[in-house]
Amino acid sequence: MSLADSDRELVVDELGREPTQAEAALFENLWSEHCAYRSSRPLLSAFDSEGEQVVIGPGDDAAVVALPGSEDGGAEEGSTYITMGIESHNHPSYVDPFDGAATGVGGIVRDTLSMGAYPIALADSLYFGGFDREHSKYLFEGVVEGISHYGNCIGVPTVAGSVDFHPDYEGNPLVNVACVGLTNEERLVTAEAQEPGNKLVLVGNGTGRDGLGGASFASEDLAEDAETEDRPAVQVGDPYAEKLLIEANEQLIDEGLIESARDLGAAGLGGASSELVAKGGLGAHIELERVHQREPNMNALEILLAESQERMCYEVEPENVDRVREIAERFDLGCSVIGDVTAENYTCTFEGETVVDVDAYFLGEGAPMNDLPSEEPAEPETDLPEVDLESAVEAVVSSPNTASKRWVYRQYDHEVGVRTSVGPGDDAAIIAIREAEQGLAISSGAAPNWTTAAPYEGARAVALENATNIAAKGATPLAAVDCLNGGNPEKPDVYGGFEGIVDGLADMCSSLSAPVVGGNVSLYNDSVAGPIPPTPTLAMVGTKAGYDAPPLSVTPDEGSALVLVGDLALGSEDGAPDGEARLGGSEYLAQFDGSDAFPALPDDPAAVVETLAAVADDEATLAVHDVSHGGLAVALAEMVTDEAGLEVSIPTAASAADPVAAALFHEQPGRALIQTTDPDAVRAAFDGVAPVLELGAATADGRLELAVGDREIELTAADIAAHRETIERELE
Repeated sequence: MSLADSDRELVVDELGREPTQAEAALFENLWSEHCAYRSSRPLLSAFDSEGEQVVIGPGDDAAVVALPGSEDGGAEEGSTYITMGIESHNHPSYVDPFDGAATGVGGIVRDTLSMGAYPIALADSLYFGGFDREHSKYLFEGVVEGISHYGNCIGVPTVAGSVDFHPDYEGNPLVNVACVGLTNEERLVTAEAQEPGNKLVLVGNGTGRDGLGGASFASEDLAEDAETEDRPAVQVGDPYAEKLLIEANEQLIDEGLIESARDLGAAGLGGASSELVAKGGLGAHIELERVHQREPNMNALEILLAESQERMCYEVEPENVDRVREIAERFDLGCSVIGDVTAENYTCTFEGETVVDVDAYFLGEGAPMNDLPSEEPAEPETDLPEVDLESAVEAVVSSPNTASKRWVYRQYDHEVGVRTSVGPGDDAAIIAIREAEQGLAISSGAAPNWTTAAPYEGARAVALENATNIAAKGATPLAAVDCLNGGNPEKPDVYGGFEGIVDGLADMCSSLSAPVVGGNVSLYNDSVAGPIPPTPTLAMVGTKAGYDAPPLSVTPDEGSALVLVGDLALGSEDGAPDGEARLGGSEYLAQFDGSDAFPALPDDPAAVVETLAAVADDEATLAVHDVSHGGLAVALAEMVTDEAGLEVSIPTAASAADPVAAALFHEQPGRALIQTTDPDAVRAAFDGVAPVLELGAATADGRLELAVGDREIELTAADIAAHRETIERELE
């Protein structure tokens, strides 16, 4: 580890002397891109993070949002709160997929504990290289195993997420994990130190040498030998200790013993303790030899910066320290009183020698921001492939990007906690918040094909897609957190794409009145294989009355109709096929090496989402499914079961360059298929909001009978299932 020359000069000017070895390492980690957001923070002001429902926004370990229910819909005493957080563990998951992914889960769960909340749901969004590559499959299998092992052991259900394969993730996969927690006004804790004289208490596993320099490691491009050379920077998780920590934290909060809290993640004890006191405008004195350790002969630097897992730093009033120690012992957790909150500098001593003596605020906030050049990405040209209908449908429906992810989520315990009303495999999950008599819908993901084709518009589409998923379950958006992943920001074209996804996500979330209340930035996702696509993972939640939702699959109801809400062919005002659908960013073009402009988005996306949520909850609605990845071809196929089929006729646009492909495969988000017994009511609801086109009806024979213009194709439920089992077939 080494501190950059320009940063060292700033530190020397501030301290009036050369930094000690421990100070230099601490500055290097806390001033890294991973911790200080030096290249991204100037862009993040684009996000609207305020709202009457927002209790705590960006800047703490997790955001806190009040569920609707009070008279003004905002945060009042007695309100039920949820916490929301998201983090990335990208580089560690490349080096060690199992431990890298597992400790990503552990870290975001502890962020939830820091706020006085109990974790109730996880969502993971995963991105890998081409599914035809053996290394990609190795990483994929290891990451899923790590997430399932850790999440299942700690008893927190993984209920939502996404999986995408794209060749540009080959040298640098992404593992983004979100967590939702439950708390209330009385239990709420923050990461802001409260009072000089209070004690700093470390609770959890012993400190070892794993994870040293993890923050700086996450702020560099992956080298060709990263899998061997960077393995010491990857933390090793212990989910059983984490489960004990979850329950101990709950007891500590119940008894009101905690004044503030911060979990030990990036930069270990040094990062957590300095950030805790800096937020309160205070300092600390820490005696590092007091830290309970699991390895002998650790030096000051190792104790300060090791990122050993399952550890929490608490601010505790002196009279409560003994009770905290008793609770830690009850749960078989280590406990060390390591120092005091002060009104002075942040100081650390080791065996009587001062190794750190700095201003905590300067340490946490003094890193200079980067002013980087950027280039806007070029518009893609139109180059459409010539493919017969049967081959195109089979290729798109069986793509690992659109195929069933059952192989993934069946490894997760999504029922533990007995709150899951709608689990993974649907448009969005629903968690029962019985304390508020509400359902909480959760959707998470991005779309690398979209943001590769058009970073700004693709990111807008990602936000709308997540909101549409939520609306399809009858819920309306409440808030969101994001994980913004990009390549090396020092490359102007990469930084230009990153700027695009920030602005696109911010603009659409603002349009949807869904404040972005927190998030994470992960840059330098670059390797010898090149930069990743700009990837704006969004985890969005929405609320609804009750916990039930319409199914995704159709039912064999003879008196119903299947209608499409949204444009069949873009450019028309009434949904009639007289416009031209653009195929940019579609799985169809990805399968056949084509290119095109990205499709336009609805003019009033908020009205589309709000109306769809209301229609989804209408008693005449039998099934709802959003139309996005893979277009109508995939959405229709996913609605068919052994007991219920569809007979559908899709008109085509004569003006489209490829009328059949345009109708069947374009991926404009904000659209949905609705099976209803009252199509006229659906038309009336969407009048002036979005076009509604009747496509056909459900049948009882388990077949998809599809006519597109003058072309016809028929698939049985068994045919569709065989196409959609791509991942299972390959990995089992």
